[in-house]
Amino acid sequence: MKRLVHWWLTPMPAERLALLRIAIGSVTFIYLAIRLPHLLGLAQYTAQQFHPVGLTTVLSAPLPAPLLVTTIALTLLSGAAFVLGLGFAVSGPAFALAFLWLTTYRSSFGMLFHTENLLALHVLLLGASRAADALSLDARRSRQPPPEASPEYGWAVRALCLVTVLAYFMAGAAKLKLAGGPWLEGELLRRHIAYDNLRKLEIGTYVFPLGPWLVRHRELFPVLAVGTMLVELGAPFALVRARIAKVWVAAAWGFHVGVLLCMSIAFFYPLSGFAYLSFFPVERGWHWLQARRERARVARVTAPRVEP
Repeated sequence: MKRLVHWWLTPMPAERLALLRIAIGSVTFIYLAIRLPHLLGLAQYTAQQFHPVGLTTVLSAPLPAPLLVTTIALTLLSGAAFVLGLGFAVSGPAFALAFLWLTTYRSSFGMLFHTENLLALHVLLLGASRAADALSLDARRSRQPPPEASPEYGWAVRALCLVTVLAYFMAGAAKLKLAGGPWLEGELLRRHIAYDNLRKLEIGTYVFPLGPWLVRHRELFPVLAVGTMLVELGAPFALVRARIAKVWVAAAWGFHVGVLLCMSIAFFYPLSGFAYLSFFPVERGWHWLQARRERARVARVTAPRVEP
C-alpha cells in the first residue's frame, strides 16, 4: 500500500499538468469547432428520434433550437477559458461538464459515439485538478513564483494514465466476455471487418482498400486478434515502468492506425497522440523550447553590429 500511495502521490511539476491542460483542452476545443455544423444540426431532429442516455435522461424532449445554440456557445467560451487558464476554478469544471453534456446529448439521437468517452474523462479530471497553477492567465495575474513540484499535480497526471489504461483493458475484457476464446481464433474479427466494409460500400462511403484486401487472407486474423488482446488487456503494464509505457503507447497508437486503415473508423483522440501525453514528461520539451528561445534572444542581443 505504501508503494501504491507513493506512486499515486508522486510529486510532479505544475508545468506538466498545465501543458496537459493546454494540449488536451486545445484538441477538445478544435474537435467541437470542427463538429459545429453537426452539433447545430441536432436542432433539426424530432422528438421521435430523441432517445436520451446518461445525463440527458433528465430531458423528456430535445432542446429548443435557441437553447441548443446557447449551450454550444457557452461550451466553446468555457473551452477557450479552459485552454488559456482564465478563471479556471469556474471554467475548468464548467467546460468539463458542458463537454460531457453536449456529447451525451449528441449520442441521444440513435447512435452512441463511444469514441469521445476517453476524451470526456480526461477533460473531467483536468477540470477537477489544479491544472492552471502554471502557464495560465490566472498564474500570470497572481504574480506568484512558479509552484514547486507537488503531489497535488502528480495525482491528476496519474489519474489520466489510469483512466487511459482502464479504457483499453475494459474493451479487451468486453471482447472476451461477449466472444470468449473464439475471438482469439480471428474469424470473428475477420467477419466484423468484412461486414463493416461491405456496409460502408453499400451506402456509398469511402473505405480504405486495406480492409477488403485483408479479409481475403484468413490466416492473418489469429495474429491480429491476439495482438488486439495484448494491446488492450496488457494496458495496465504501462503503469509499471516508463519504458513499458513507451512500448505500449506505440502499440496502442498503431492499433488505432490499423483500425482506421482496415475499417475507416477514426478514433480521433488516440490518433492525435494527445490521449497518451500523460505518460511522458512533456515539460522537458517545453523547457527545451524555452532554453532555445532564450539562446536565440541572447544571440540577437550580443551579435556584433555591422556598420553600413
